[in-house]
Order: sequence, then C-alpha cells, then structure tokens
Amino acid sequence: MKKYIIIGNGVAGATAADKILATDSSAKVTIFSNEDAPYYYRPRLPEFISGQTELAKFTLHDGEYYASKGVDLRMGVNIVSVDTEKRTVQTSGGEFFGYEELLLATGAHPFIPPVQGSDKEGVMALRTIADARQIVSWAKRTDSAVLVGGGLLGLEAGAALAKRGLKVRVVEFFDRLLPRQMDPAGAAKLQQMLEGMGFEFYLGKKAQQITGDEMADGLSLESGEHLAGQIILFSAGVRPNLELAQQMGLEIDKAVKVDDRMHTSLDGVWAAGDVVEHQGVFYGIWPASQAQGAVAGQNMAGGEAVYAGTVMSNQLKVVGVDLVAGGDIDAEGKLQAAVYNGDGIYRKIVIDDGKIAGFIFFGTTEGAAKCQKAMEQDVDVSAFAQQMAKRNFDFGKLLD
Repeated sequence: MKKYIIIGNGVAGATAADKILATDSSAKVTIFSNEDAPYYYRPRLPEFISGQTELAKFTLHDGEYYASKGVDLRMGVNIVSVDTEKRTVQTSGGEFFGYEELLLATGAHPFIPPVQGSDKEGVMALRTIADARQIVSWAKRTDSAVLVGGGLLGLEAGAALAKRGLKVRVVEFFDRLLPRQMDPAGAAKLQQMLEGMGFEFYLGKKAQQITGDEMADGLSLESGEHLAGQIILFSAGVRPNLELAQQMGLEIDKAVKVDDRMHTSLDGVWAAGDVVEHQGVFYGIWPASQAQGAVAGQNMAGGEAVYAGTVMSNQLKVVGVDLVAGGDIDAEGKLQAAVYNGDGIYRKIVIDDGKIAGFIFFGTTEGAAKCQKAMEQDVDVSAFAQQMAKRNFDFGKLLD
C-alpha cells in the first residue's frame, strides 16, 4: 500500500487525490488542509457574501465523500516542515507522517500592497471561506466599502456587498475595469451597468493611505480625494504560498518550477495549482489548477500524463451578466477583430494570421466554448471573419 500525502485541499489537491485513487486502488491518501472546511468551489464565495447561498451548497467534496474513498482528510492542520530525505512531514502540533509521494498544493494568498494603514481593522481580501465570513460580519455593521482593484474577484465581491445594501466605491490603477479581460469598449459597457447598481468608480487612481485610528474609516488617494468606507477590500492579485517550498529547497522562480508531468526538482515531490509555474507561466486560475492536479495525481500513481498548458480564460457573472474572456483581447486594437456591439451584448473575436488569438463574450456565453475550442485547435477562421461580427453567428461552424 503506497502512501501519498497532499498538502492543500483546493482544486489542485482534491483533483489529484481523485486521480491517485482512480489509478492506484490500494493507495493510502492523506490530505492536510489549513482550512476548517472541506473542498469547496471558491468562485462562489461572493454569493456567500451576498447571502444568496450557503457553504453546503457549493461544497464539492464533504466529509462523507472522503470517508467513502478511504481518504484521511485532516482539516485545520498546518504542515510546518518537510524532510525530503526521510520523506516525512511535520504538523504544527508536532506530529510526523511518512510518505512515498508528496504533492505540494499550498495555493496562494491575496496580495495586499504596502499602502500606509493596511494593518488596520477592516482591511481585508477575499480568498477563503474564512475571509468571506469575516467580510459578512463587517458588512452587517457598516453601510459603505472601498474596493481597491477592479479585477474579476473584486468586482464580484463588490457586487455581493452592493446586494447587501452597502455603497461600493472602486479604485482602479488602470483607466478601465478588468484590464486583462476587457478592451476599452467592453469595459465601458460593464462600468455603465455597475454604475446602474450604485457603484462609484475612480479609475486611473492610486491608493495613498487608509485612514482611521485602529479601525479603517476610509481611503485617501494620491489625487487628494478621500473615500469613506469601513471595509477596505483589496483585490490586487495573488502570490503563491512558497514557505514550505523554500524550506524544502525546491527550485523556485515566480513559483515552484515543475516539468510537464508536474514533478519538481526533488525526487518524489510534485506540485500543482497556484503554487507552481509551468514553462515560465504562473496561471492562478481554476481551470489550470484543476488540469495540473489531474496530471500530478495520475503521475504520482505511476501514470504518464502530460500537462500542455491552459488557455488563459476567465468567467465572471455580476449583476446577472455573463462575461467570458480568453487569450489576447488586443486592448490596443492592433489586430483584426470581428465585433458585435448591441442589445446588451459586446462580443469581440480577435484574429491574428487567420487564427483566433483571443475573445470577449459579454452579455452572452453563447458560442464562447466553441470559440475557445477553435482557438485551442488553431482553426483557420479567415473565411468567417466577417460573419463572426453578426449577432447570431453559429460558432459551431468553426469546428465543422
């Protein structure tokens, strides 16, 4: 019976565990998680904040699931060190556990920029269910929030707070919202919709200082403006949790370096998810973590799976409006594009050398999956360049 240890129970760790068990039926799998909840769907945390759902509704694997699979899930446990020669891990409680194959799936943490006053109470970021609970607790005793960062998760969290009745003010360093997923025309459409929800936007602005005594009461901008808010919510990206990797002596650049099989620089040690970089790319998105976890788990159990990368794409649903974006959205307008803009829909297909280089579907997801598949398969779409600008174009034609 081979012993497997997985550190981290997010999408990468949970997916890896399933693959290990599917490949090695006699596997003994132990998962350590520093969270107090089993595997849940992180993108739905904003719905929890708004009060639209509860944790049980977006828990993907509960305690009964792990028990039925024979997995030893240890929640609320931190691994403080790994001895790669003895092949043991040590918990914060001083216990030691042996392994034959180890997966590092420690994920990432929110980045809070070094803004003066960021240590005050009321300064938060959203990453885990514990963060979401804290935000809900604070939202019950205030009527306003300042969101620093106009990214995907931030806007969803902001929309959740707006649904709770809070006034939400958004500060974004760039001159438009969702700079990675939206070009100027699409971002303007999204901004208009959010303003209709009561959002206020301060674009092209930079945070200077969080004001208040021990508790935050607002944010001062470098422009001299002051925005009131008892919740200061940062959405400024994530950074990989590298403490264990550094202690183990793993090869690290932006994150833990892995090969196409998700193996690290040390024998018997694998890594997947938001703690890794593959071929110089740090993804930080759910689909990549899921795919990496699957490859790692299969290979840990003796398989021969290969990770070939993931198309950078994101999906947002805010104010009931869908947004799917991927690849090169060509915000500068340098490439050919098929654009439809009307009746609440903004759709842009970027074409480079006859192939789809990127896309934006805002207000509809119809055709988005097929468009992404055509991009991944390098389909020549030259013949459809004009037709794709029509409202009811059938993207299935690209795959015929």
